[in-house]
Amino acid sequence: MFKLATKAIEIANKYKVDFGDIRIVEERNQAVAVKNGEIGALTDQTTLGYGIRVLYQGAWGFASGRDMTERAVADTTLKAIAIAKASRLLMHGKVRLAPEPAYTDFWQTPFLKDPFAVPVQTKLDILFALDKVLRADKKIKSSEAEMTFMREHQWHMTTEGSRIEQVLLNSGACITATAVLNGESQLRGYPCSHGGQTLAGGWEIVEAMNLADHAERVREEAIALLKAPACPTGLKDLIISGNQMALQIHESVGHASELDRVLGYEESYAGSSFATTEKLGKFRYGSEIVNLVADATLPGGLATAGYDDDAVKAQRWHIVKDGILSGYMTNREFCGRIGKERSWGSCRADGYSNIPITRICNLSLMPHKGTTEELVAGIKDGVMMENNTSWSIDQRRLNFQFGCEIGWEIKNGKKGRILKNPRYQGITPEFWGSCDGIAGPQEWRLWGVANCGKGQPGQRAMMCHGSSPARFRKVKVGVHG
Repeated sequence: MFKLATKAIEIANKYKVDFGDIRIVEERNQAVAVKNGEIGALTDQTTLGYGIRVLYQGAWGFASGRDMTERAVADTTLKAIAIAKASRLLMHGKVRLAPEPAYTDFWQTPFLKDPFAVPVQTKLDILFALDKVLRADKKIKSSEAEMTFMREHQWHMTTEGSRIEQVLLNSGACITATAVLNGESQLRGYPCSHGGQTLAGGWEIVEAMNLADHAERVREEAIALLKAPACPTGLKDLIISGNQMALQIHESVGHASELDRVLGYEESYAGSSFATTEKLGKFRYGSEIVNLVADATLPGGLATAGYDDDAVKAQRWHIVKDGILSGYMTNREFCGRIGKERSWGSCRADGYSNIPITRICNLSLMPHKGTTEELVAGIKDGVMMENNTSWSIDQRRLNFQFGCEIGWEIKNGKKGRILKNPRYQGITPEFWGSCDGIAGPQEWRLWGVANCGKGQPGQRAMMCHGSSPARFRKVKVGVHG
């Protein structure tokens, strides 16, 4: 593949581009699902192609193709250069990339068992058995058990001399049950919602979920929610489980810290950010125990790799340190806007046919101390919530509302009855400022987000958010609309 990639680099150098690169990407995706006692999905697809990016006299050009011949690569490179020349007519200022050393390297996601080597029939047998348990009560009107696997093999060459090969692998699974009674429905899932849990690694990721040990509980909790009282409305102390904390981190910190969004490059499509650059190093984002760390080296992380798609080596850095805004998600194009001489390395593309853009890295809330039980013991009147069902956040990542699958009432330091339709809302810095407890490392866990959307045309990206359960004081809960 590098022999084919060399053709693009030769032509880019011949036309004296400021920068050029080619990413050849082979991606395999497999999905296996059982729904309501029948096969719900059975797909196994592979794509292969290349994306060529050039920076010519300060303007970007990008083109992609699937014809794996030197002539096609050459033609696609010339097309990218032509697009860059046309882009110069509309640019407001020249793009300048932050420097980065050249690398020659191979990096691969560590794994124990290749999930694509596990027979599809074995996967189906497991899923049918899970689905049968989920449907054991007639009140369950819809059930699903699914697994997904993805391998991305990438060859990346740049005009700066980088020659990087990477193989990224992830595996995921989940089970869900929907109970219906008298026109009302309640959903319960495990390990988390919106496609389930996905982490970097092999078949061992699915095995570690112990899905069979949770299927009966998922079914019974879905049924119990039908008759449970609704979450009360008012200002209450709130404990958020790790799987819901993942989405809280993602929406109110992850997207808010994407530097291109901060600078207005997403504004017309998905909004900007309140976390503007003059706040860096000064603004209180949360309480003193709030530390949010981005980490492209994190074991198991879906955004973990040796290098990003700017050919920047993986790093670890604070977005929020001791409650203060301390960093952003950056690429080589925009990092200079905040005085950084080097990108933190948060530039990725969805497959071969999209241009790399700034994306959220693995971003985690660092654990503090104690246990969930101790967090509960410190609450007189509150609610615990788990597993997301809905989210809404404004165009500047300030005002948000989240709904969860299940809640539990907390009275006088004791976790009590189940509550249905729990919701909460807040304003980002006020909410994070009210955090006065985060459970310790023994309860910290990584959660995958496999379907983050951004950009025009739209691109999907994957990342993880780690957290222990956390406590927030006087949060508005039980809201509607």
